[in-house]
Amino acid sequence: MMDVKTDGTTVWFGERFSLTFQRTLRIPDDGMTYPLPPGLGYFPINHVADFKKKVPSEWVRHGGVFIPMYQREALWISFNGAYWKPNAVKIGIGKINAVSGKSWTQVILKRKQDYLVCPPQPWLDGINVGKGYIRQFVAMPLGQGYTVEGQLSGKEEWGGVQVMVFEPKPGKFPDQPTIEYYEPCMFPCSPKPTGMGICAGGKMKQEIYPDPHGFDTWDTENYGRLFVHIVNSEMYREITGMAPPQTPINAKVYTNCGLPWFDLYGGELGDLSGAKEFAKVKTVKETDQEKGLEGAQDDTPVDIPPEDVLNLFTSNIKSNVRRVIDQSRNK
Repeated sequence: MMDVKTDGTTVWFGERFSLTFQRTLRIPDDGMTYPLPPGLGYFPINHVADFKKKVPSEWVRHGGVFIPMYQREALWISFNGAYWKPNAVKIGIGKINAVSGKSWTQVILKRKQDYLVCPPQPWLDGINVGKGYIRQFVAMPLGQGYTVEGQLSGKEEWGGVQVMVFEPKPGKFPDQPTIEYYEPCMFPCSPKPTGMGICAGGKMKQEIYPDPHGFDTWDTENYGRLFVHIVNSEMYREITGMAPPQTPINAKVYTNCGLPWFDLYGGELGDLSGAKEFAKVKTVKETDQEKGLEGAQDDTPVDIPPEDVLNLFTSNIKSNVRRVIDQSRNK
């Protein structure tokens, strides 16, 4: 089993792989498709065990960590893996697989890829709806019918984010860097509920890359796992005694300031087909309308000038992944 630890902003799985939960703009759910929004800093990460007398008892049973989010706030997950020895990564939202739309399992599937490979996958901003698009991860309280978990399973009992990271089988890749590598261009990065879950937000351009190495690469017996609970700002203050991060600005204010958005050019790496299950998931806005809460959030369209969209390229990732594949095949 891989060792899992955190320093308060980053979660490490083993010696090479890490991830962070990034604050970001919630893009409008207005029928338009948006480029990648920026990172606005890390979500702080706290161990459940450090606050076991103040958190819900079910959290203590699950263990893991928790992060604070405001209602209707968005996040994205940033991955940092070693190019010479990648990892397979599964992401769940309320125990629904964010790639496949299926119920959460602690194995990876060969027949239909339900995991990411990092690298080349640099981040994940939402659920996989296919054709180069995702629906943004947005937090809402459990028990109100907004979450992907509630809509697909009929229950809202888990919430949060689930992570599993698998090592490759011994001998598939080198244990140390063997080729020169340059990092790709990355951008800067009511009654109180017992927790929060992940819902579907606005539409964004983002590919989910197919596994370039093949299913048999991964050691399904060697993995690390983590349950990430989500608390609202008031609950975070009560549990930790610390102030939550300030509310992020909205997309309109950000764009009016002339700050950059991002486009990732990685089409040459392919794109997994979308999860059919996610086609029937209602967004936060659509659920608001069903509840008679139209206008509960600002989804005013944002006109982003083309010159404010910075182009990121996966060419460095692609070339290094290709060379690692060739090396492994020649072993």
